[in-house]
This record gives sequence, structure tokens and C-alpha cells, in this order.
Amino acid sequence: MSLAERQQQFLREIQKYFEATKATRTSKLFGVSNSAKIVEGGIQIGVANLDATKEDSEGFIFACVMKFPPEDEVYFAVLVRKEKAKFLARLAEMKRLGATAKAGGEEHDENDDDETGESGKQFKYSIRNNLVPIYLARNGGLWMRNSGFWNSLDFDLSPFGPSAEPDKLVVALYPPTASARRSLLAREFIGWLGTLAGREKIHELQIWKDEASLEPAMQRMPASILIDEIEFAIKALGGYYPNGEVRRLHAALNFLNHKHFVILSGLSGTGKTQLALKYARAVHGLATNTTPSPLIFECPVRPEWTDPTGLTGYFDVLTNRYVVPTFLEAVLVATAHRSSPVFVILDEMNLARVEYYLSDVLSAMETGGALQLHSNSVPLEGTTGASIRAELPLPENLFIIGTINVDETTNPVSDKVLDRASVIDMTTVDVPGFLASLEGRFPELKAASAACISKLTEINALLQNHNLGFGYRLIEEFVRYHAFDAKHLGNTPAEVNDQLLVQKILVKLRGAERQRPLLTSLEKAFTDLPRAQSYVRKLLGDLDDFGSFQAMR
Repeated sequence: MSLAERQQQFLREIQKYFEATKATRTSKLFGVSNSAKIVEGGIQIGVANLDATKEDSEGFIFACVMKFPPEDEVYFAVLVRKEKAKFLARLAEMKRLGATAKAGGEEHDENDDDETGESGKQFKYSIRNNLVPIYLARNGGLWMRNSGFWNSLDFDLSPFGPSAEPDKLVVALYPPTASARRSLLAREFIGWLGTLAGREKIHELQIWKDEASLEPAMQRMPASILIDEIEFAIKALGGYYPNGEVRRLHAALNFLNHKHFVILSGLSGTGKTQLALKYARAVHGLATNTTPSPLIFECPVRPEWTDPTGLTGYFDVLTNRYVVPTFLEAVLVATAHRSSPVFVILDEMNLARVEYYLSDVLSAMETGGALQLHSNSVPLEGTTGASIRAELPLPENLFIIGTINVDETTNPVSDKVLDRASVIDMTTVDVPGFLASLEGRFPELKAASAACISKLTEINALLQNHNLGFGYRLIEEFVRYHAFDAKHLGNTPAEVNDQLLVQKILVKLRGAERQRPLLTSLEKAFTDLPRAQSYVRKLLGDLDDFGSFQAMR
């Protein structure tokens, strides 16, 4: 699509949106000489030819474009309808002064100020031709002049009034994309326009579409979606959360407008990461677990993280660019798409000391301050192509979900972190319910499920009595192993159970004297499973000899 075609398409859409009639005066300010320019205290939205304006004009539309590197185009249009009388009054005054100047045969430099201007000089005229520069100032008013141009709007503009307040301001971004590398600067400009005209007056039109465009479902906040719809979508995606986890996650993420931070805690394999992913997909209206989403970011935490650089990045002196990790990319995308929820998942976040690497994010989250990324006064080029400013506030449409495993291989989470998050425990596992759900989604696993449901339920109950257990991931793998064996190897269900109990469950056991009742109960439960029973007896022997046991020692 050519530049001229994009401009024409934008004009058609804004005229439709503004419900323009034949009496609406539309000015096309797309050229080099009459285009928009940012000035101190506001913006020159363009230079329009208003010499032939009629009193019966129904309203005025000024269509403009601003370009940002590397290839963004922000089209915007200003509508003046309710205060068109003020607009026409100002035009009439300018024409009157112009007529006076022509009658007197006076001349002046185009850089002089008309009427009473910046320099304090007074002139009897303001017009030299029919081209009118129009400005939108930070006070929300549209101002006009004919003699030269203003480089600043930070002075008393009242002699050049009356100003007209715009009714609406419409923006459209080309190319349409969900990538931060293209839209960050443009989005910041759109936000700045909102501070001039008033955010309630700005509306964004989705005029152009491409493969990276956001679907309408991705432009709704979770709090606006019925919880029943979210639960149904998560179930359709294969999620099984019978203990109210979805509702608790939904409430914890959305009860505050400025902070969305939840930690999912529990045994490994209980579906914590999958709950976070499925919730995000349900909110975005995605029907499968494989459909790519530009608004969902998985950020695995690494055990060597001792500072914020793993999340917020750093300047690489070798490449002369700012390294943008996954978390920072999520912040950039959320900043670029304020109307869409962006989810970032900190997976296994307590593999490192959380208060070390998350301190800057927690501080910005609580105080409303900005992330301090670097000290350069000029934005740096990021490795994703985005322009990285020295400071970057956490946007309110960023949703952070962390997962933690509670075992001896992870670090404890400090009160500083827990006080700033909602923690949802996901330790309880419903073996029969999950197997029924699995059979519903995969009917071919029904026989394999029947072969192990009894033993899995019994062993899980014994383990949970001692605050141990296993998760849904292990249960599903247990069933699929049964199905594979039945098809390819032909062992009996009891033989397969005996193998898997050792390979998948007993190998994780460790403890001391207080776990002796557990081992004794397991030994009795395995009377018909010789391999598993022998393994438990070995652990009991270690406990007798050393006062503790560890399966993988």
C-alpha cells in the first residue's frame, strides 16, 4: 500500500467516524510544508488554507501525520464542531486585520508577531496570505495565526484568541503491529497528545491490519471478562483446577488497578505455570495452547541472578546496544499497547533470591516510580530495535505471575516479596478428578487410567498426610506410560505400576526419623509390588543406619 493510499484510507475512516457531512471542512495536512511539527508547549498540527471558509461550515477536520523511526506513521485528526463559532470568530478577526493591512499598504517581516505577540510589539494586521498555521497548546485549545510561525507556545496566547477546544482527536498507527520495536516511540507520542487534548477525547482507530495485528479479544482487560467465561476457556484448554484456583487468581490479579502481581506456590507438577499460561490465553481469547501470542512472555528465572539485570537488562559496551531481556520486552510491549493486558510469567522464581533480582521491580510497583535502566540522557538502541529510555515506568496493563516450588532446592521467599504479592497455594491434588478430566479429553487413555487410578490415589493420600505428594504432570505421564507399554511392550498393569512407582515417585523421597511412619505405610501398600517394596525397605535400612534417608544417594 502506497503512502497516498494510506492517507486516503485514513481520510475515509475519520470522516465516517466523525459523521462528517458535505458542510464539514476537511484539511489534508500531509505535505512537507504543511505537516505537523512539535513545538515547545504543544504542536503545530499543520498549515491549512482557510481563506475560503464559510460561516455555514458544519465543522472542521484537520488530518495530519507524524513519522517516527524506524518506520512508524502516526496519523491523527482533530475535529472542531461544538466550538466552531470561536474558530470562525478568530478567522474573521484575522481576515479583518489582514484587510486593514492591505488597505494601509503596510509591510512587515513574516517573523514578526501579529497583534500583541512574544516580543510585545503591536501590529494592525496579521495576514499576508491565505495559509493559517494551527496549533494545539498544552491548555487544550486550538490557536491560529497567519504571520510566520511560533516556535513556542509557552507565552500569553490570550491576544490571539478566542481559542477553540477540539471535540475529538482520532489516531491510527501504521504499520499495525504488536511489536515494541516499532511502536514504542509512536505510542509515547499518542500518549503525549492525550495530555494536550485530554485523554478522554482520544480514540484509536484500527484501520490497517496485518498478521501481527491484535485481535479485539486482546484489547480487553481481565476485570471486564466474566469469570465463568475464563473458567470455561481454561477448561477447554485442558486445565483442571478443582479447588477454586482460577477464581482466586482472577481476583488476586485484578483487585488493584495499579498492581497485578500473583505468586503460585506448591509442589512441582501441580500445573502452576500452565494455570498462568492458560489464564492469559483465556483472557486473550486464544482457543489452543499453541497459538502464538505477542502479549504473553515466559521468563525462566536462573539461579545465578543476584541483581536486576536478568529482568531489566544492561548496556553492552561491545555491541553498543542495550540488552533487552524477556521481562523488559514485556514492559516495552505493555507500554506500547496500553489498552491490552500483557502477561509475563516468572517461572520458578525462587531458584534465585527473589528480593535480589526483583527489588527494582517491586519498588517501582509500590511507589509508582520508574525502572532505572541506565544513566544516559539520550535513549539507547535496544537489542530488539526498541529505543530504551533511562527511566521506564511499569505500565498498569502489565500482569506478573510468578511460580515457586517449595522444596530444599529453592530459596525461601522473604516477607518483603510476600507482602507485595498475593500467594496462592496449589499443593492439593485431586487424582480421580484429574484422571476423569484426562479421559474426557483423550478417550484413548481410558484403559490406561483405569489400570493405575487405584494405586495412584492410595499413594497420593499417604504422601499428602506427610505434606508430600505429586502433581498432575506426574499423573498424566504415569497414564501415558501405561498406554505406551500396553501397546508396545505388553507388561501387566501391576508390573507397570511397580516400575513407575520406583521411577517416578519413590526416587524423590528423602527425610529423617519423622518420616518413618510414611515409609512403614508405603511398605505395607506395596505388598503386591515387589520392586517398589524392596526400594522402600532399602530406605528404611538407610534410616536405621544413618538416621536419615535419600532415595538418590
